[in-house]
Amino acid sequence: PRTGLLPVAPSCPPVLMFAMTDSVQVRQQGEVTVVTLNRPEVRNAVDSQTAMQLHAAFMTFDADPQARVAVFHGAHGHFCAGWDLQSGARMLAEGRGGGAAAFASLDFAPQDASPPGPMGPSRLLLSKPVIAAVSGAAVAGGMELALWCDMRVMEQDAYFGVYCRRFGVPLIDGGTVRLPRLIGMGHAMDLILTGRKVEAAEALQMGLCNRVVATGQGLDAALTLASQLAAFPQKTMLADRLSAYTQWDVPLPQALHQEWERGRQCIGDGMQGAARFASGQGRH
Repeated sequence: PRTGLLPVAPSCPPVLMFAMTDSVQVRQQGEVTVVTLNRPEVRNAVDSQTAMQLHAAFMTFDADPQARVAVFHGAHGHFCAGWDLQSGARMLAEGRGGGAAAFASLDFAPQDASPPGPMGPSRLLLSKPVIAAVSGAAVAGGMELALWCDMRVMEQDAYFGVYCRRFGVPLIDGGTVRLPRLIGMGHAMDLILTGRKVEAAEALQMGLCNRVVATGQGLDAALTLASQLAAFPQKTMLADRLSAYTQWDVPLPQALHQEWERGRQCIGDGMQGAARFASGQGRH
């Protein structure tokens, strides 16, 4: 259903690996990688160092053959409050390349492989899915990070918003691209132009999030969902996912052809799955 709260199965305790930097924590929970923003003093706002750590964390996840799905969340009750404007102001005051000059190193060309964005991973198209567990604020660049993820699980008191509108800070981490593609131009223009707050119930209604759960249950719900995705036959799921992402900018015949070319590589898996179904597995 698209209304109400969803029950959450308890998650298993973390296992195997735990790695940490000052502001980004990564742990491995079976086949699920959990990436956590940990800057409580600024509601998990991202500065340049944190952005690079996030980029590195997701590149490592994508290259790890043991990791199938990632969950991205923020510690201490907030997902991410966007770019750290206080850090930017300090850079400007200290003469360390404030304004547009501070981002000159982030210029990129469309053909560049794995370019970092101002918020870190926002320019990447990974080969595996990422689920955002959204609690508290997911605003400005934090909203753009959530939009970058494949799916969004949202706690009932969490909220989105292009809050950078009130300060004249532009959307430069995919917000003007992913938001219209996700919820349509009319809804996107409303949010982009007004910068208003969007709470969980409205976000679910317009398709901005995929699940709404009780406060405090976002991470567990995202982990449960990630485990479900990790249990599916991966080759087929990843081929379908990539086809959905790459069909936007090509004519329909080309989009259908690339869907076929990717899908045909998985037909053997599909036939094996059909045989399992015919034998009685998975029927309910």
